[in-house]
Amino acid sequence: MRHRNKGRKLGRNPKHQRALLRNLASALILTERDAEFDENKPKVKGRIITTIAKAKEVRPLVEKCVTIARRSLSAQETAREHGTTAERGSQEWKTWRQSERWNAWAQAVAPAVAARRRCIQLLGDKQAVGILFSEIAPRFAERPGGYTRIVRLAQPRLGDAGTQAILEFVGVRDRVVQRSQKPAFEDNEPAAEKKPAAEPVAATSEASAAE
Repeated sequence: MRHRNKGRKLGRNPKHQRALLRNLASALILTERDAEFDENKPKVKGRIITTIAKAKEVRPLVEKCVTIARRSLSAQETAREHGTTAERGSQEWKTWRQSERWNAWAQAVAPAVAARRRCIQLLGDKQAVGILFSEIAPRFAERPGGYTRIVRLAQPRLGDAGTQAILEFVGVRDRVVQRSQKPAFEDNEPAAEKKPAAEPVAATSEASAAE
């Protein structure tokens, strides 16, 4: 029995498990990079293929990192109001550095810096964290959760016949459910072919009485 033992071991010791999950989460995020001139560019953005067990284990880590990055967007927006576009080291930048605006900027950007450090601790890849905060988090700014999906593949993995699955971000290849509508039966009979309405009974009785 495995009471109070959460998660799958995946045939690895604890350190190897953590390294595996970090690598899978970073690999999923790195597929969103701009790899136009990269020889190892991903075939499909925002998608990796792995076993069903690994996908279920790494999904909570990816969701946690996206949530941390999404919650720091408000701090980034507030810090941008107090920031400067001057080049670092210039006279304008030095003036801003000694002003009260810099103190306001430092206080506003502190939560965002803490969030980046936390994601670096979880993922261990600075490039993946940069993509997470610059591209993925703004995309899910209005979404409270459920950033990924797992799709089981019918074809097993060659070699050990392991069950494969797709782990991908939602919002790009979502299925559109189209509900069938009942056909509307309309009266297409021409007006000329319609039968004339029957004469009232009272008029017929008056004509017979006159004869």
